Amino acid sequence: MKRLLKGLQLLQGPGATVQRGDALLDGDQLVAFGPELSSEPEVDQVIDTPARALLAPLLIDPHSHLEDPETGRAETLSSLCQEAKAAGYGTVALLPKAASWRDRPEHLNPLSSAGLDVQLWGSITKAGTGVELAPLGDQLNAGAIGLSDGDTMPPLPLLERVLLLGEADAAPLLVAPRDPALTQAGLVREGVDTLRMGWPPDPVNSELLPLHSLMALAPRAPQLRLMNLSTAAGIALLADAPSPPPASTSWWHLLVDHSSLDPLADGWLVHPSLGGAQDRAALRQGLRDGLLWAAAVHHSPLDHEEHLLPWDQRPAGVAGYQQVLPALWQALVDGEGWRADELWQALSWGGSRFLGLAPEQLQCGGRRWLLFDPDAPHQPRQGSHAANCPLRSSPLKGQVLATGLLEPALWDLD
Repeated sequence: MKRLLKGLQLLQGPGATVQRGDALLDGDQLVAFGPELSSEPEVDQVIDTPARALLAPLLIDPHSHLEDPETGRAETLSSLCQEAKAAGYGTVALLPKAASWRDRPEHLNPLSSAGLDVQLWGSITKAGTGVELAPLGDQLNAGAIGLSDGDTMPPLPLLERVLLLGEADAAPLLVAPRDPALTQAGLVREGVDTLRMGWPPDPVNSELLPLHSLMALAPRAPQLRLMNLSTAAGIALLADAPSPPPASTSWWHLLVDHSSLDPLADGWLVHPSLGGAQDRAALRQGLRDGLLWAAAVHHSPLDHEEHLLPWDQRPAGVAGYQQVLPALWQALVDGEGWRADELWQALSWGGSRFLGLAPEQLQCGGRRWLLFDPDAPHQPRQGSHAANCPLRSSPLKGQVLATGLLEPALWDLD
């Protein structure tokens, strides 16, 4: 079925600005758009799109978790793919933590993903224990997009040895500047609001001291990537560096802080710890200024039993993709005047660059597009099974109406 979408905002790719134009779809394929569209194409349906509807490239998530792709109670590969595609994501890179830790070539078999590009991070150390190096070159030869131990920084001597061996010179080395031994069992970043709420405080130094070590290593490690920066102090350290390494933050740290989050809400317990208003503002500015390259989803699903555990026993993390674009559009574009291309730099093109992939862009004949209406009521589609999706029942504006990776029957165009 051929559909002509009239009066769209069009965002083609990196370096482009939003333009007005029409687009022609044939099924899920983007046939033509903007100036490439003939004046009177033969179509089956003409659709007048909402005033701010935006046709743009797919989004990229540089790091998330999926521990059991086949039989997971919190999430399976099938439900993750449904969730990510419904949210407008085209690529998801999964960290190595899994039921069978992805630290050997045989654990890095490609995952069948129904159109979603699923990339796999290999592991720096065996089982992520920080004790013994995993077979680095073998993992990369088996298709790993890079190497990481997930939410905790491996010991510095092991990172030095990785550089000395040279097996991973061309591949991203993703390291979280976080030392659990320095958190002092804190659950929320230290601050006045933390004390007022009665949360055990996590000192800023649990991020800042590991970050100092990694920044000293960075000149000899051009492949180094910093994962999930969360503090204003960390951003200041990046800003002072002559050539700071690429870094990411999580969408949740961009959206909320411990002074604005409801005391009974989900989303208090995350790795790294949730900071204050100053941290959130610094992360937003760092992303806008290019100090941070990408905003990751860092999807960390919990099943319902895990979600019922007391805070000090519950695994950390928030889950869900479908709320990311609507929530950040409201906060950054409508709330702080970001342009659409600045938001896409954070959610798409920066993630591609972070992973060493070609940037997403609209292409005639392609399926890697999304149509987003920032003014539509948010109506989540069936997707994630996770119990810790913090905004699932919140009133949000913004809906991904359609993407080339979703079945047209699931679109919201009529």
